[in-house]
Amino acid sequence: MPAADQQLTVTVSDTTFSAAYLRPADPTATVVVAHGAGAGMDHPFLRGFTDALNGLGLATLRFNFPYREAGRKFPDRPPAAIAAWRAAMDTARARADANGDSGPVWAAGKSFGGRMASMAVAEGMEASGLVYLGYPLHAPGKPEKLRDEHLYGMTTPMLFLQGTRDNFATPGILADVVARIGSNAVLQWVEGGDHSFAVAGKKRATDEVGASLAAAVAAFIAAQGSGG
Repeated sequence: MPAADQQLTVTVSDTTFSAAYLRPADPTATVVVAHGAGAGMDHPFLRGFTDALNGLGLATLRFNFPYREAGRKFPDRPPAAIAAWRAAMDTARARADANGDSGPVWAAGKSFGGRMASMAVAEGMEASGLVYLGYPLHAPGKPEKLRDEHLYGMTTPMLFLQGTRDNFATPGILADVVARIGSNAVLQWVEGGDHSFAVAGKKRATDEVGASLAAAVAAFIAAQGSGG
């Protein structure tokens, strides 16, 4: 069973934000997880996802972006979000080191959180790999304005988990983007899933929806080996 949350406070510049660290015994990797634009780190989807990862032998650290911590609705601009990502990754590595964990440290995020992770890595943040839980490739109804420029040339392993009904990523366009990134990027579809991975006609609690993605993520991380 996963240990209870360790509630942490992370500092970046003159700002602080909350994080929660969970570690099973002898974890094979650590996954740092960021929330989407409209929900914080304690949203049932994210908690279900990280609890399931803990059950599969991975440590997790989920965190709030500063805007969420301050009670603001509009997401942080990329520089602030990237700084928060760097601080969260540093905190996760420090926890791993303190526990004698030598496994890789991955960055994962729901929608906005995942895109900001990718931008941070593109700007030099170290991560063993990236996991996107619904990558927001474009705004709904605006496939002509893609958010993909920074993805090309990155060699970090990437897993795109995407619902086939996600209106933030036209399937054919996303498939083309992932193919152009290269062999380090893998796209796995969740049949019938929307941007929240809800499937029409399939009633599930939100935490169960998040938990349902953990096995694919754990398998992808394991397939990349222990380096990092």
